[in-house]
Amino acid sequence: MEALNDAIAFINEYLWYVVFIILVGAGIALTVMTKGVQIRLLPEMLRVVKEPAIDDAQGNKQLSSFRAFTISAASRVGTGNIAGVALAISLGGPGAVFWMWLFAILGGASAFAESALAQAYKIRGKDAYIGGPAYYMERGLNKRPMGIAFAIIICITYGFVFNSVQSNSIVDALGTSLQIDPDSTQGLVLGVIMGVMLAAVTGIIIFSGVRTLSGFTQIVVPVMAVLYLIIGAAVVVMNIEAVPGMISDIVLGAFGIREFAVGGFFGVFIQGLKRGLFSNEAGMGSAPNAGAAASVSHPAKQGFVQALGVYFDTIIVCSITAFIVLLSNPTFGDEKQGASLTQSALEMQLGSWAVHFLTIAIFMFAFSSVIGNYYYGESNLYFMTKSKGLLVAYRLVVCLFVAWGAMSSLGLVWSLADVVMGIMATLNLVAVLMLAKVAVKLLTNYTDQRKQGLNPVFHHADLGYEGMDTWDGSDPVTRRD
Repeated sequence: MEALNDAIAFINEYLWYVVFIILVGAGIALTVMTKGVQIRLLPEMLRVVKEPAIDDAQGNKQLSSFRAFTISAASRVGTGNIAGVALAISLGGPGAVFWMWLFAILGGASAFAESALAQAYKIRGKDAYIGGPAYYMERGLNKRPMGIAFAIIICITYGFVFNSVQSNSIVDALGTSLQIDPDSTQGLVLGVIMGVMLAAVTGIIIFSGVRTLSGFTQIVVPVMAVLYLIIGAAVVVMNIEAVPGMISDIVLGAFGIREFAVGGFFGVFIQGLKRGLFSNEAGMGSAPNAGAAASVSHPAKQGFVQALGVYFDTIIVCSITAFIVLLSNPTFGDEKQGASLTQSALEMQLGSWAVHFLTIAIFMFAFSSVIGNYYYGESNLYFMTKSKGLLVAYRLVVCLFVAWGAMSSLGLVWSLADVVMGIMATLNLVAVLMLAKVAVKLLTNYTDQRKQGLNPVFHHADLGYEGMDTWDGSDPVTRRD
């Protein structure tokens, strides 16, 4: 296991030099090309997210922008916000938070472009629209092999690796709650028991389509998220006198002026980049799969909504975790710490009950993400093949990875997540950059209509590109009469 960990860590280190160039380069290029859409049109984002859905020509209920936003937010808000942020701080120090903020703002342009493109090139499914990077690679670039490559990597990333991260975070949090050392025999036993249980429940849901538990999580997860934000805000208020010093640590630590991290400036920089991407997914190519399902009158509208989701995830939720941890005077660079670091910080601030609350919250966040991650994978498997046998095999492997993650070390599962996440983001952003002119024209078409006082409506004839025939005006949502 140690040899595997070392091998993945080695690949991880060199891969992220490439990923860094692609992510930052794409963010800057798209920000320039869209004239800072993520900042300039923030008021429009807030307006659009409240628009209701319009049923299709057959009267079928469609997803609103807000509903699609909540679906992607459910995947975003989870262990990345709690365990991932804590991991970034434990390895990179306070400065990693600064780079998370910066990349969230920069990534807003990437989030806009990928989701607007997913809307433009979506297709009609049986009950709802279907789309995502695989579809705009095939329909926009005429590169089905590239779409298949992306579909394969998202199946691996979300169905297998990210799900192992979720189950690992559950066990990490539960171990802290029960005061069990993860490296002890008890810790191993806990991992095996939880791995089997989580795999079994996951199997029941994805094989039988049981709606009761998934419906329960759709109600409970937002409630837990709001409670978490309230608790975090309470910690900030209780330590308000220490906030200026904390902000100073974040800014100075980001540039190595006040050194906290192992690995120096680049170590801080990369930790902020990795954990920010895992949390808000801007440019990774995952959120467009949910965004494409929304029924909106113009592709740019869903681009705005998904860009807004990046701010909500990183600037609000991740910042709360960072403040909880940093206001509790943690040590940096000693060891990799995930959810347990946030739990320890909350215990210091609010007492032992907060540890158990966070364990429950992490379980709900993580398990709802397991189900959401699986469906990201399944929808992309559908892009490649309609084989029922392959679908059954995929579901079984998903369950195995859920079990494996619960039994594995924190360092291994997060390193593996970094590798597949980097590959997936790179492939997606290459396609987005190749279609960047289309995204810019969609934005221009939208803003021109807004200047005329109209509620923008898009038709594929407006731009004349192939592959956008879904926008032919046949549905009530795209009619201009």
